[in-house]
Amino acid sequence: MAKKRKNSASSQKFRVDFRRNRNAKTRINDWTQRFQADEFLNDDEKSVADERISGKGELVRKRTVIGTVLDAENASGERGDFTILPDIDFSRCQRGRVLHVNGLYSYVEDQQGRIYTCVTRRILKTLATDQRQVVVVGDQVLFRDANLPERLEGVIERVEPRHGTLSRTSRNRKHIIVTNVDQVLIIQSAAEPYLKPNLIDRFIVTCERSGLKPIICINKIDLVDPVSLLPIVGCYAQMGYPTFLFSVKTGAGVERIHQLLKDRESVVVGQSGVGKSSLLNAVDPGNLNLQTGEVSEENQKGKHTTTIARLLKLSFGGYVIDTPGIRQFMLWDMIPEEVLGFYRDLRPYENLCYFSDCRHLDEKNCAIKNAVALRRLDSRRYESYLALRNGEME
Repeated sequence: MAKKRKNSASSQKFRVDFRRNRNAKTRINDWTQRFQADEFLNDDEKSVADERISGKGELVRKRTVIGTVLDAENASGERGDFTILPDIDFSRCQRGRVLHVNGLYSYVEDQQGRIYTCVTRRILKTLATDQRQVVVVGDQVLFRDANLPERLEGVIERVEPRHGTLSRTSRNRKHIIVTNVDQVLIIQSAAEPYLKPNLIDRFIVTCERSGLKPIICINKIDLVDPVSLLPIVGCYAQMGYPTFLFSVKTGAGVERIHQLLKDRESVVVGQSGVGKSSLLNAVDPGNLNLQTGEVSEENQKGKHTTTIARLLKLSFGGYVIDTPGIRQFMLWDMIPEEVLGFYRDLRPYENLCYFSDCRHLDEKNCAIKNAVALRRLDSRRYESYLALRNGEME
């Protein structure tokens, strides 16, 4: 009989919600066709007995889990992440970091630089959370080696508390793009595809909420007159957001991006075709060799050359995560009243409105609308705020 493992001093028993362990049986919905085909005329009772309707919803009854509770400050600060760290046998586990996730498998680098192909412990997948994926790129995990003679495989036993999480809404669930990063390089292009300032605003709001440093980088300045970009650059620079112009094709400004990435934990985001992978190849030539693609001449949209997010080690120090192109970015778990607090330029005028509950939409004596009319505030930023507050997609 196996010896019962003792729990650590900080571990306790908690009752938590779990997802349904098994998918519900598919209900029979072709009764008429089957009846006309005489498939079950003599077997009615058996056919009815095959269909079960459960009274339980998406969650089964609460189950007891032994572990440690995390408060919001120790976790990522957002609802939906793990709130309980399950108790594990530390003597059998080792630490690692997730390089990328492909389907059911996570590729984890241990402290010696070896890469393991890991599956995820079932308890992590059945805990009731709002997350679309249990394990994401950048996660610090504890995993158990399967001790196979010819392959490096393992089981992820626990996901450590996260910080610096970049997430969005996908199918009404929380889609964590990356985690455990310090700064976000928001890559845009001056042309091919065209610049999307509203998408920049959405990334900035998410960064502000997660405590990440947003850095705006505009590529392909060789295709336009750089003077035409001064209004957009001045708008963000005036608010204190670092903004850089560069061109991968000519090499202008690439060295400055190199210095931004050195010895930092970074992620590059933006729509397809703006040059994210090309930029990383340029700042670390001969090391990354990422695949790149061309922009369509018909619709000025890039192709999804990068299909999954990958954590890459830079030869000059630091890590960077290359992500697939993002065309739509809906904020996760944010109510309309919260949006204004993440607009640095609009926020100072909020308390100057005549009505304390002013929505800054169609109310009279609105300080923000008056500032826009007097050109003290950028009208485009105000329209961006309205679109984000109304939940419109980019």
